[in-house]
Amino acid sequence: MLYFTDIILIALGAALVNNFVLYYFVGICPFIGVSRRIDMAIGMGFAVTFVISIAALLSWTITTFILMPGAPLSKFVAGWFMPPDAAAKVDLTILSYVVYIFAIASSVQFVEMYVRRFYPSLYRSFGVFLPLITTNCAILFACLIIFSHIVGVDNPADVWDLGKSLTLAVFGGVGFTIAITIMAGIREELELCDVPQSLRGAGITLLVAGILAMAFMGFTGVDSGLKKAMTPSPVQAQQSSRE
Repeated sequence: MLYFTDIILIALGAALVNNFVLYYFVGICPFIGVSRRIDMAIGMGFAVTFVISIAALLSWTITTFILMPGAPLSKFVAGWFMPPDAAAKVDLTILSYVVYIFAIASSVQFVEMYVRRFYPSLYRSFGVFLPLITTNCAILFACLIIFSHIVGVDNPADVWDLGKSLTLAVFGGVGFTIAITIMAGIREELELCDVPQSLRGAGITLLVAGILAMAFMGFTGVDSGLKKAMTPSPVQAQQSSRE
C-alpha cells in the first residue's frame, strides 16, 4: 500500500504539482519553439515522453549496475585489477553527466528515425526541433532526479527502484505534453488577437507561460494532502496488524 501511495504521489507531482516546465522551468526551448499548433505540440509531447522514458530506463540501469559505488558490474571488472575491498569502493558517478547525455542522444536518434520513416509530414513540421530534443534539459533533469534518489539517499529503504524511476519519467513527459498542448491552444487563439508588435512571438509566449505557471501553483499541497489521506495513521496501522 505504501509503495502504491509513493507511485501515485510521484506521478501526480511530476505531471501537475511539480511540472517540469511550469515549476522547474526546464525544457523551455521546445516549449516555446514547437507550441505554435496543437498537432505539433502533441507530437512533440509524445516524442519527449518516449525519449524521457527510454533515457530514464537507461540511466537507472547504468547507475545501478555500473556507476554507483559497489555496483555489481564495476565491482566485477575492478576485481580483476585490485583487491576486493578496493573494488567494492569504485565510484564512477563522476561520469553520470556524460553517460546520461549519450543515453539521451541515442534515444533521440531512434525517435527521429522512427518519425521520419512512418510520419514524414510530422517530421517535416518539427524541423530542427526534433533533433534538439537531445538538448532538452527536461530529459537530463529527470535523469539527474533519478540519480539523486539512487546515489544521494542515506537510507537504503528510500532508494528508488525502476518502477518509481519510470513513473517519474513517464508522468514528467505527460506533464510536459499537458503544458505544451495548453500553450499551443492559447497561441492559436492569440493569432486572432491584436497583440502589440513588441510582444509578438516569444514575448507574449513567455508572458502566457508565466500566467500558466501561476495557475499550476493552485496544485500546490495536493500531493501532501493526498499522502495524508492515503497513509494510515499509527492507530489504524496497529488495528490492522491486530486483525
